[in-house]
Amino acid sequence: MTDETLTAPDPQDEQRCGYVALVGRPNVGKSTLMNRILGLKLSIVTAKPQTTRQRISGIKTTAEGQVVYVDTPGIHRAAGRALNRHMNRVARASLQDVDVVLFLVEAGRWTNEDDHVAQALERVGVPVLLVVNKIDRVSDKSGLLAWLKEHAREDRFEHVMLVSAKSGAGVDDLEDRVTELLPFSRPLYDEDQFTDRSERFLAAELVREQLTRRLHQELPYALTVEIEEFKRDKNLLRIGAIVWVERSSQKQIVIGKGGNVLKQVGSGARAALEQLFDEKIFLRLWVKVRRDWTDSEQALRELGFDDPAG
Repeated sequence: MTDETLTAPDPQDEQRCGYVALVGRPNVGKSTLMNRILGLKLSIVTAKPQTTRQRISGIKTTAEGQVVYVDTPGIHRAAGRALNRHMNRVARASLQDVDVVLFLVEAGRWTNEDDHVAQALERVGVPVLLVVNKIDRVSDKSGLLAWLKEHAREDRFEHVMLVSAKSGAGVDDLEDRVTELLPFSRPLYDEDQFTDRSERFLAAELVREQLTRRLHQELPYALTVEIEEFKRDKNLLRIGAIVWVERSSQKQIVIGKGGNVLKQVGSGARAALEQLFDEKIFLRLWVKVRRDWTDSEQALRELGFDDPAG
């Protein structure tokens, strides 16, 4: 009897594993798609562009293998302030050391920003899939075919996939295609791990999501959230968060008359936190001013923004 007959093959040797970057201009549905694939709320989602500011990885483990999806800020041309430059650096750095890139665009709409992203992807040495999102909004299918013929050139993309991140249409096929392109490898993370981010980071993001949803168009870009307290006490998780703004006038808007806005934010955030962590939450929020923090590289570092170069 030979050694080969004594040794059974390891099923993990037949699995695929790798990193997949989700890129595109702001507000094309990258975070919604990752949440759909994972089957849980990981990346925050709002109707406002540039909601995602930092890289966040979502890990999906199945019998076929493990896929680490990397959600990134939207790549955009206008990058005057330090925060905008930071988001562009994060998005571009996420293209390094990945196995597949998903380039998301909006069905029937190709902008100069999409061209800007496409040009950046021409130098990527891994398969790039064009993922046409929001197909549920397109009623003119013949028009969509003509649009695809114009923009989805075969020499530019490995595959073209039509999906609706909102409804889930086409997402299973996309996942199958992604898995086929990944190398054979053992899993990088434990089977029950769903992100590489800390609980503090996730808590701050969920609070910021509620602020973004409840405040007017411009103010969300001038605020960030820092977790000051994160402590489990018997059957209660105590979270204390500071909402940083740039102006005293912005502080009053966030608090609201009689504290009503901050109370609404706290109520919504607490519900989202309890759903994510599956435990009772006691949440306290403070609003403080740090002038011009969005245009200060030092302030960004001190407030916990990752340096993709470091």
